[in-house]
Amino acid sequence: MRVFALSGLLLINLLFAHNAIAASIFAGQAKAAAVCSQCHGINRPSADAPFPSLAGRDAAYLKTALKQYRDKTRKSEIMNAMAGSLSDDDISNVATYYARLKP
Repeated sequence: MRVFALSGLLLINLLFAHNAIAASIFAGQAKAAAVCSQCHGINRPSADAPFPSLAGRDAAYLKTALKQYRDKTRKSEIMNAMAGSLSDDDISNVATYYARLKP
């Protein structure tokens, strides 16, 4: 009986973890659409902009870069302004979202 209780708890934890990941990806998609996609696009940059695509980039790299832009230790007038409004959760969600996209 104890084995069933432990396996049930494990299943519940996995479901909550899956829901948290899905929620962060959804939040990242919404924030990317509102803040990032005008220049970086979703799967490719907008046609008129010389900005790199973020789809498929490493999440850790994106998090580090966005935090550096937000904290102004990495310089770009546009990116310092755009990233300045992002919280740590926003940065994590956006990075997770873009990293899961196919380039």
